[in-house]
Amino acid sequence: MRIETYLRRSRERHPEKTAIVDGARRIGYDELDRSSDRLAAWLADIGVARGDRIVVFAGNGWQTIVAFFAAWKIGAVLCPINPTTRTKRLSHVLEHCAPKVVIGEARKAPTLAEALATGPSAKQPRVVLIRPNPVLPDAAILADCLNTPPLPAMPELPDSDLATITYTSGSTGDPKGVMMGHDNLDAATASIVAYLDNRPDDVIVSALPLSFGYGLTQLLTVMRVGATLVLEKSFAYPAGVLERLREERATGFAVVPSMLALILRMDDPDPALFGTLRYITSAAAPLPAAHIRRLRDMLPAVQLCCMYGQTECTRATWLPPDQIDRRPTSVGIAIPGAAIAVVDEEGRDVPPGTVGELVVSGAHLMRGYWNDAAATALALRPDPATGETRLFTGDLFVIDDEGYATFVSRKDDIIKSGGHKVAPREVEAIICDLDGVAEALVIGVPDPVLGEAIEAVITRSSDTLTAEEVLRHCAGMLDEFMVPRAVEFHDALPRTGSGKLDRRQLAAERLARP
Repeated sequence: MRIETYLRRSRERHPEKTAIVDGARRIGYDELDRSSDRLAAWLADIGVARGDRIVVFAGNGWQTIVAFFAAWKIGAVLCPINPTTRTKRLSHVLEHCAPKVVIGEARKAPTLAEALATGPSAKQPRVVLIRPNPVLPDAAILADCLNTPPLPAMPELPDSDLATITYTSGSTGDPKGVMMGHDNLDAATASIVAYLDNRPDDVIVSALPLSFGYGLTQLLTVMRVGATLVLEKSFAYPAGVLERLREERATGFAVVPSMLALILRMDDPDPALFGTLRYITSAAAPLPAAHIRRLRDMLPAVQLCCMYGQTECTRATWLPPDQIDRRPTSVGIAIPGAAIAVVDEEGRDVPPGTVGELVVSGAHLMRGYWNDAAATALALRPDPATGETRLFTGDLFVIDDEGYATFVSRKDDIIKSGGHKVAPREVEAIICDLDGVAEALVIGVPDPVLGEAIEAVITRSSDTLTAEEVLRHCAGMLDEFMVPRAVEFHDALPRTGSGKLDRRQLAAERLARP
């Protein structure tokens, strides 16, 4: 099924129902469908054709969603870009995917103008701004585009069309464009809706960027079942977002671990804020077991669903909520319709309990990386036994004999210290068990004796916590070679554009010191 079909079918079932809540603005399914029809007609009028790329350089808002569906309705390929993206990266993306149109926020017009000025003049796209900005005086304005009469009939297009190119948030090198077809996203959302038991009466609150896979799937699953999505611009003010849960009588809430850490640092949040919640999902990175225990104590009636995925496959695993107390460090089993395995360097399955690289197979895998055959060949490789295409995630896992997977580390995050291999995640999990720790990152720093020495960088929830207490706690819980040699306290830790803690950026900052 094509993605725009979700919207059309939900509009047919209940046209007046609220589809999107954006601040004080409430958009019904009928209005969302008609608005995207009109923008699709304008795009067709200016020559956008099937397969052309449309960059949407905008944050969480109803206009962003209108732009998404308009692109899909005329067979274009959506390239969502987070509005926090800097000029250099944006310029690379614009040159790499060569869009026909860029739709952007007015406040980001200076960044967009600078990025466009550095690209080849022959590839200049047509620019649409959500509101006027004199920096780009020739840009079309979205409100004017929405006055275009809809097309007499929308084209019938195949499910095999490319739906999105999403640029990964890697902190080294140029970002890669992950290609997803309508059929791939359809397979992923069908699986997610099944294991979360999403329903038309669900109200999902999300502060996750629509430009990233986890945020986009909140939209797609809501549209698929005809539920309501409450958009928050960010999680900069957690109390306001939590109040929104109560106001909108939310049934679902999507978070990443850093958001949950902020919630757990709040002083006794009112349980009534979460009174209507059926579930909380967490993805992007594994949750520390200590955070899981605290959240379960605080909200025993709310299901907590921990998941693992990548942009290249949307989701790979989910942990059934009834297993979380028994397996707090696990990210679960393969999602419905998918399969997972842990393999060695030659791609052969390893026995349960053995560390290896996680591979994923199923209809939800990416098509590959846009204009990057070499990277695609490394990530998508055949199973030596069956020939089935598998995604090599680059993440180290163990799977137990019941099929439950536990994250160990990124392959390239392993610290080699004194002849030992240390997974930073293992050390971070122990540190986060200590009272007074909010978040922690562990990195390897050059050492003339050890090769790399282990260093812990921590944000505190208690100003009285000392480095000596951290080291003493680690010494009592970890093998000697895993205990950090140094501890630093920071007010904040670096994050990627999608909100994940950014270990590589922290390491780069540490190495840049005199």
